[in-house]
Amino acid sequence: MKTQQISDQELINHYLGGNEACLEMLIKRHKKKVFSTIYLIVQDTYITEDLFQETFIKVIHTLRSEKYNEEGKFQPWLMRIARNLAIDYFRKAKRNPTITDSKGNDIFSYLQIAEDSYEEKMIRAQSEINLKKLIQMLPPEQKEVLIMRHYGNLSFKEIADQTKVSINTALGRMRYALNNLRKLIVEKQISI
Repeated sequence: MKTQQISDQELINHYLGGNEACLEMLIKRHKKKVFSTIYLIVQDTYITEDLFQETFIKVIHTLRSEKYNEEGKFQPWLMRIARNLAIDYFRKAKRNPTITDSKGNDIFSYLQIAEDSYEEKMIRAQSEINLKKLIQMLPPEQKEVLIMRHYGNLSFKEIADQTKVSINTALGRMRYALNNLRKLIVEKQISI
């Protein structure tokens, strides 16, 4: 079989008929475009490779479960899967923005409960008190989003729904809150 002469739909039909080589032909035919699409979103080769594999695992699962109904539109369907997986990954990676201290540590890690010595617990408690004081200095909208996100573990969609603003506004408020916290740490010379 020449891969350029046989359509994607024919390859799918042959694959579903038991010819595993047809799946390999589909993957080879679309590899560059799928890989490039994912890479442009995540910009990391290793993550791109993982998401590339995940894309074709999803394709295989959908084909085998006979839920594929995009006849004649395989490539757009495939690209949509790849793009959605990459965007989902990107959203998850960006979901928890971090703010770091002068040593590069995430300041919210100070709020976690840990089995530390008495001295470490005292330092951690003081850091938590300092951080809470700084959070109280933020403008009300920024403080609300930060508290809902980090203490309430709400998604930005949930925050947007509860505060009756768009997701972009909630994200913007979070970004401003984190930037303002950084400035306050430097300005007040508070150790976190």
